[in-house]
Amino acid sequence: MKNEAEDVQAWMEYVEPYEGESISHYFGRLRREEANSVSAPTTLSEAAGIGPALSRWEKFRFNPFPSPKELEAMGKLVGLTVEQLRAMLPAQGERLVMRSMRLCGECYRESPYHRIDWQYESTEGCEKHRLRLISRCPACDEKFALPVEWVEGACKRCGMKFTSMAKRQKPY
Repeated sequence: MKNEAEDVQAWMEYVEPYEGESISHYFGRLRREEANSVSAPTTLSEAAGIGPALSRWEKFRFNPFPSPKELEAMGKLVGLTVEQLRAMLPAQGERLVMRSMRLCGECYRESPYHRIDWQYESTEGCEKHRLRLISRCPACDEKFALPVEWVEGACKRCGMKFTSMAKRQKPY
């Protein structure tokens, strides 16, 4: 008889993480992958045997911080190494901005995914594009949703594309 982890693995298509991608964005993208039929974080968490941990991680709640055992169990389930998963988490000693999600519209235009370092309190702006990070839609002032929910890459309220927001960002 197959166990739950084997059942979930049979439904899963491997998804390569992007460099610097946040764990929230990655798992949203993984679950939306056309070949994957797992829509809830609890299904993955339970199949990995780590309780509700993934739901917390997708909301950037890392208290307690993911243990090596949890990362190993989740990595085995989705085909990633502990190091790949750890790269999607905040670096040691980095505090996160929790009141809102942040992004650089120009980075998102070049590669449409959420970077974990955008959430660091120590990150004031995008070093590459010399733009301040934004946390609200410049058109309607709506806070950005969690990256796990970034299906269209646009504001959930007015639909303004993240890719067009760079022209509204202030210089850094």
